Amino acid sequence: MKPILIKDNKSYDKSKLDAIPSLTNQVLDKTLNQLEQEGLFIFPNIKDNSDDLCGEQMILQSFNNNYYSSNVMGFLGFGEEQLFIQSRFSVVDEETNRDYFFQYLLEKVLELPNITNFDTFSSQSEQIFNLYMFLFPLYLKKAMRKGFFKTYVWRKYNKSNVQGIVDVKAHIQVNTPFVGNVAFKQREFSFDNDMNQLIRHTIEYVKNQSFGSVIVAKIKNESNKIIEATPTYEYFDRNKVISNNKQNTIRHAYYYEYRVLQRLCLMILQHQKHNIGFGSNHINGILFDGAWLWEEYINKLIGAGFYHPKNKSRVGAQQLFSKESGYQVGLIYPDFISKNNDNRIIADTKYKPIKNIDSKDYLQVLAYMFRFNAKKGFYIYPESDSAVNPSLQMYLNEGTTFEQNVNHQEDIVITKLGLIIPQRTDLTYSEFYRAMQSNENRLIKSILNE
Repeated sequence: MKPILIKDNKSYDKSKLDAIPSLTNQVLDKTLNQLEQEGLFIFPNIKDNSDDLCGEQMILQSFNNNYYSSNVMGFLGFGEEQLFIQSRFSVVDEETNRDYFFQYLLEKVLELPNITNFDTFSSQSEQIFNLYMFLFPLYLKKAMRKGFFKTYVWRKYNKSNVQGIVDVKAHIQVNTPFVGNVAFKQREFSFDNDMNQLIRHTIEYVKNQSFGSVIVAKIKNESNKIIEATPTYEYFDRNKVISNNKQNTIRHAYYYEYRVLQRLCLMILQHQKHNIGFGSNHINGILFDGAWLWEEYINKLIGAGFYHPKNKSRVGAQQLFSKESGYQVGLIYPDFISKNNDNRIIADTKYKPIKNIDSKDYLQVLAYMFRFNAKKGFYIYPESDSAVNPSLQMYLNEGTTFEQNVNHQEDIVITKLGLIIPQRTDLTYSEFYRAMQSNENRLIKSILNE
């Protein structure tokens, strides 16, 4: 069945999804929190990464005779039915259905090699599976920053020095006639457990893929530590390890990162059994927060010259005010604060059209500029190559209409700066890539040379 395509942040007549009724019922009017619990993989995690993505947000919401998509892009499958949510800033060829912009964002933000293209639907499931594997290093590193996962396991022994519970059945089987040894089992606190074994099996599986060396190279240190911690690893134990992890989901809040990693490993190792959108009896897929992708992409472009506070992860928190006691209040997280304190710049990313950047956005950035003594501010948003002027400067007014003395201040300016997204449908991905690099250079110069 040919996948149905829609775009994020758009409304559609309900008939648009008539061809995928089962899949629609699986996601309609359900929150991202609900779908994540049902097995859908959402990147970044709702809990602690995305400042814009809310767990109460819905992928698809019904209202009257329309369906409304939200701020997420990605791929969903249920049985033979498939739904692809593409970027609203892409112009997609109806024959090929290529979304080069979405692909480009993923490559830049997740540092993917150019092997995960979405050119053909025939290999769509494989390409989504590749994304799972390229996410693996990111989640492994994040989990292992918490330290090794350690838990109690049962170990079986057969020796003369009994230190645990005698295993009568095993003892009769292996120690008849009796020669002095006793079969027993003992509960031990160990690194060599089902979770770390699952990670080890995933590493070994990824190694054997055509591009496995690219992935494993990113986790060389972590891989070596896992291999050292799992001396009992056996290839033929894979199904047993998968079964044990499915039955014993990690629940402790401290090990939340391992719980997410556990889900990802199971998705990778069960690829042949639960292929995305084919033959599965539950919802499968992967979704990406569009606003987060855009912000992190811009960070890749200008991050060397800017601080990048992050709200959900509580990185780089700033305060608006200080009390007489010195206690600071008014927590804020500007997207970007330039490192040049002689000519400070505030930049804010907006994954929305220029016409939707309005009053609330103005007040926010002006507050940041006032707080950091910045004379220049930028809204960085995606813009089509048909835009007459992708750069709109706005000067701060002074005076009041009551006194009829309103004038603009020449030295305080906010610029709506669009990054041009190529819109031609006859481009190859290589041509699109080169055009984006050229447009990126112009955007960087516009910010730094203003």
